[in-house]
Amino acid sequence: MSEIWPTIIEQDLRLVFFAGAMLGCLFMAVAVTLVPSFARRQWAPRRREPAVTVLIPLHGDGPGLFENLAAFCEQDYGEEVQLLLGVADPSDSAICVVRRLQLAFPGRQIELLVNTHAAGSNPKISNLMGMSSRIQHEIIVLVDSDIRVGRDHLRRVVSALDRSGSGAVTCPYFGISTGSVCSEFARLAIDSHFLPGIMVGVRLRLSRPCFGSTIALGRNSFAAIGGFEAVANCLADDHALGDALRKRGETVSVLPMAVGHICAEESWRELWHHEVRWALTIRTVDPTGYAGWAISHAFPLALIALCLGGGIPALALAAAAVACRTVLVLVIERAYGLPGHPYWLIPVRDLLSFAVFIAGFAGRAISWKGRWFRLSSKYMLEQGSPLP
Repeated sequence: MSEIWPTIIEQDLRLVFFAGAMLGCLFMAVAVTLVPSFARRQWAPRRREPAVTVLIPLHGDGPGLFENLAAFCEQDYGEEVQLLLGVADPSDSAICVVRRLQLAFPGRQIELLVNTHAAGSNPKISNLMGMSSRIQHEIIVLVDSDIRVGRDHLRRVVSALDRSGSGAVTCPYFGISTGSVCSEFARLAIDSHFLPGIMVGVRLRLSRPCFGSTIALGRNSFAAIGGFEAVANCLADDHALGDALRKRGETVSVLPMAVGHICAEESWRELWHHEVRWALTIRTVDPTGYAGWAISHAFPLALIALCLGGGIPALALAAAAVACRTVLVLVIERAYGLPGHPYWLIPVRDLLSFAVFIAGFAGRAISWKGRWFRLSSKYMLEQGSPLP
């Protein structure tokens, strides 16, 4: 009898992983059908374009930073755009980039603010808090410094905010590689896992995201939720801002357009820490949804079923999972006009994404901007050191 139980358990586990892989392939098939219609959703420009304040927190001179910032000085927008750029260190290398920007666009309102006072444990929000007193206009747009936008970006987000009437608008992002192998892996993770997952979640109303890539909201809504002080200790600050708006009965609309995210990872260590931080953030925001995200890892699940004796069916399912992921990447590329990916990396990328997913369950500390933080409670950060 003792010899039968291991065999039964192995069979049950094989069935579980096999079923998970099949659901993962089904998920990707659904994504393939939903992505094109999501990306094709239209927007209607508004006649009046109000003045806008854009806030971008800076930390270091990352790849493409000048081009990212210059994109907001070259907007096809009819009204004034106030660009607030903040650093927390007077010796930050980003300051030189801002000086270049001010020289290149002398007619633009570009302000550099240095705030050395740390308010809260989230360094990004602390930086934004130092800029908030300089906001001049009724429309506020928050953007991460590693984001690349098109010339019509402000026109589109402000128009969408006007149509929504209140709350905020946000948009997802695709990856832009800097050329390194690690950067290509990061870009592939965004375009093959994150972006289609968000589209499916939004279309099926399974998720209500709010992304730091762009958050546009009115000044009254911003003040009503308590400003940046309300999320000063939050790990998922962008999600927390959206959550605060929804609790007031306001909406957070996800636009069909996507902006570019510069994948600046130059080492495997940097890539790992960055992706585990993302995973831990998602897990703290939505632990149930994060657990359900397991089915999106069809290829690794099929391989586990194969190792448990799944034989030819499991091997065929693994091949089908890679094929589904490849087709999904091709659909994403076509929907957003993206350059091709190194498709031969897809199986390796899927395995790495699964490892990150598992690490997201065990993580209690994160590395962020050269410092370590501990997660003290849901959304909350406290400064600390790596855990043993």
